[in-house]
Amino acid sequence: MRPIRAGGQYGGMRDLRWEEVSGWFDPEEMGTLPDLRVPGTTAEHWQALLDLVVAGGWRHEYAQGDAVRPLPRAAQVLGRPPGAECPQLRVWPARDMLAVFRFLGPQEIDFDVDLRELQGQERLDLFCGFLRAIGRHLHRPVLMDPEGAHGHAILGYDPSTDRVALASDVPPGPRR
Repeated sequence: MRPIRAGGQYGGMRDLRWEEVSGWFDPEEMGTLPDLRVPGTTAEHWQALLDLVVAGGWRHEYAQGDAVRPLPRAAQVLGRPPGAECPQLRVWPARDMLAVFRFLGPQEIDFDVDLRELQGQERLDLFCGFLRAIGRHLHRPVLMDPEGAHGHAILGYDPSTDRVALASDVPPGPRR
């Protein structure tokens, strides 16, 4: 497995400083599993994400229900019959850092991370590197909302600046 690089630094400066954002990563205050999303996507963006997971050498596991299966094409997963169980893709971009992607629909890539795995500056840098890798590859913002507060981003990757920033500095997503 090739882990992501810290990538939380940009031109010698960190994207986010732990002492300034630690409150947003407090599982007691924010919920353990914040909602992450890439808005304004298509099946092609989903496929690009799957390609990134493989090309990045990230450990991953695709599952439908309890059955672990080989990673399919995005169009196959997104074209499942209505009412079919929602598959998930578990990705470990770094040791002890899990992201769980759910194939809810083509228009938005949804995933969760566990804030307990993102404590401290080193882990924050890895997380920012992960968001940057996704955002760069898809040419889209990657936004993080508090658990259950969909549509209320607190931070995210901004493709126009190639940085992870607090929400006031991140645009809401591509215009449709």
